Amino acid sequence: MELTSGAIEFRPIRYPDKETLVKLANNKNIWNNLRDLFPHPYTNADAQNFIDSVKLQKPRVTFAITYNYKFVGVIGIILQPDVYRKGAEIGYWIGEPYWNKGISTDALKLATDYGFNELKLERLYAGVFSFNHASKRVLEKCGYELEGISRNAVFKNNNLVDEFRYAKLRLA
Repeated sequence: MELTSGAIEFRPIRYPDKETLVKLANNKNIWNNLRDLFPHPYTNADAQNFIDSVKLQKPRVTFAITYNYKFVGVIGIILQPDVYRKGAEIGYWIGEPYWNKGISTDALKLATDYGFNELKLERLYAGVFSFNHASKRVLEKCGYELEGISRNAVFKNNNLVDEFRYAKLRLA
């Protein structure tokens, strides 16, 4: 299965990506917009553990994002269990040198299509910290709608912040 859109391609994350993964991920500006589960500083061991954890996924739900054949970030679809099994959370990050090039928007469109058409999901959603205006814009450009705001739901960098919840339905 080919997952491409213009200069964007999704592929499995590979061990040769490790050095670039560490270089891009070891950035506080990336970490600021992600859950604390994403380590900072981001080390070689973190990259190794991450690659080990996603390399055998079936179905594949975590991808390296490449732009003009260069590894630039990661996108993942987190399948939900039980009565939520027709939905999934989507998350992504792009290395700072590649910001403001439309990569996140193209990648989110591609992942959304994959979630609906290949994984047969009915609903995709993303939680965004209130201060992450760029990610809110990306989601809106891709047809995700704001469903609600959870006030003081996130504790990040010793501050309570709101979480904006966006979602897109297959048939919307």
